[in-house]
Amino acid sequence: MHTPAMAEGVAVPNFPNEPLLLGTYTPKIDRKGRMALPAKMRAQLGAGMVMARGQEKCVYLLPQNEFRRITARIQRASMGNKATRSYLRVFLSGAVESEPDKQGRVLVPQTLRSYAGLGDDIVVIGVGTRAEIWNKESWDAYLADQEEGYSDIADDVLPAMEW
Repeated sequence: MHTPAMAEGVAVPNFPNEPLLLGTYTPKIDRKGRMALPAKMRAQLGAGMVMARGQEKCVYLLPQNEFRRITARIQRASMGNKATRSYLRVFLSGAVESEPDKQGRVLVPQTLRSYAGLGDDIVVIGVGTRAEIWNKESWDAYLADQEEGYSDIADDVLPAMEW
């Protein structure tokens, strides 16, 4: 059981055994659609992982436990809600279990490569409990767009805290 810590009077979950995927990597996708997982991410993602359609046209790479947690949360939402049903269909229908080969490569299925516009040049970023695979040009454009308002976004996203 995870015991929440307190920050500014708000319970903050403490997940010491959860992965903390960080950084930006630029592997290539080979002709067969395989990508070498960054070594630092390989151990944290585990032997079995799930790839799924992500937001903003990227591919999520999730440890199985995180994928199951997300799926359970979506499934607990009201099935009477059309948006919930639609999201669940799209998210799960594109999800694929994957296991790295002996060289640490994973096959990115053609459907997910097409969805995210992945060619040879890709970017893999760590986003805490998941990694994301982006088309390099799309990532560069997204990052440039977000960096302009990064300070303003921080004010909205992060609670007032001492650094």
